[in-house]
Amino acid sequence: MTTPPAGHATFAVISAAALRHNMAALRAIVGSQVAILAVVKADAYGHAAAAVAPVLEAAGADYLGVATVEEGVELRTAGIKKPVLVLTGGARADVEAIRRYELSVALLHRDMVRELAGAPAGPPLRAHIKVDTGMGRVGVLPAELPALLEQVRQAGAFVIEGVFSHFANADSVDREYSDYQLTAFRQAVATLTPPDTARLWVHIANSAAALSRSDAHFNMVRPGISLYGVSPFATADSASIQLAPVMRLVTHVWQLKAVPSEFPISYGQTFVTRRPSLIATLPIGYADGYSRKLSNRASVLIRGRRAPVVGTVCMDLAMVDVTDIPGAQPGDEVVLWGQQNGAHLSVTEVARWQETIPYEVLAGVGKRVPRILE
Repeated sequence: MTTPPAGHATFAVISAAALRHNMAALRAIVGSQVAILAVVKADAYGHAAAAVAPVLEAAGADYLGVATVEEGVELRTAGIKKPVLVLTGGARADVEAIRRYELSVALLHRDMVRELAGAPAGPPLRAHIKVDTGMGRVGVLPAELPALLEQVRQAGAFVIEGVFSHFANADSVDREYSDYQLTAFRQAVATLTPPDTARLWVHIANSAAALSRSDAHFNMVRPGISLYGVSPFATADSASIQLAPVMRLVTHVWQLKAVPSEFPISYGQTFVTRRPSLIATLPIGYADGYSRKLSNRASVLIRGRRAPVVGTVCMDLAMVDVTDIPGAQPGDEVVLWGQQNGAHLSVTEVARWQETIPYEVLAGVGKRVPRILE
């Protein structure tokens, strides 16, 4: 049991050992000749990028990926030395920080090339060109790539380090549509051969493709969710390696209350006891990232046993029924997801109760929940 940080009954425990395990497992799959770009955007999927990135760097990550320039600056401030790619590009106002913190930036379209090239003169910007092979989000269409490449060359403001794309099916890359995207990407790569680039990083493989499609590895893969111990596949039995969950979300019993039968719990009276019950109030709510959708659906672990969430999850508090947990008392550790006394409650199961995906559950853990790296 981890000791709560002073003043916080609710916190997230981040396992450095699990991060290292997952990095090693991915390295064993892709081999030593394929670089790993570890995606740590969105505060490392809610795991605290400033704490997680140094562990991944030390464990062998060759590159780190973020969503914004601000996230890249945070990594440099945390002491990261490996290359950092800003996956969603940048604006002219970002150029000073991009140069100062030695970030690489995605080039998404010709207007972005023009805007970045128009910044005050300085060292060339390192860049990866994003190709939209069928995601329909950001990036240049394959047919427009030659014109963008010519514009980049004429601008003289960039050093092209790589080219990349994005699978539209994050959890199932063995579909026909993924084959179509992969073919389109290969064709696009063939048009991008800058003579001044010693090595062009080529990457499209997300976690699922890194684990299951060696034909999509090229010379770099870009895992995200798998680094944090969550299977990227639609069904858990599709995973080709055993991943170790990295986050354990913990709180403690704040109050115990014995109530009679027919007693309503929380807002809206969405739960009414059917027997004399022992209700535990927990200091965690939707402001901490524990969604209202978990009301009357989820369970938590207390003393290694499951206890159902009852009543509406509030902004700062949630209630669980501990009537069937012998010895439950104030101060008991409560696990929202993770392991306790040999029992396990996965974030994937929580996501199903919440009617979403594990990515959202993890990234949604609030700022007021401390992260403890151990």
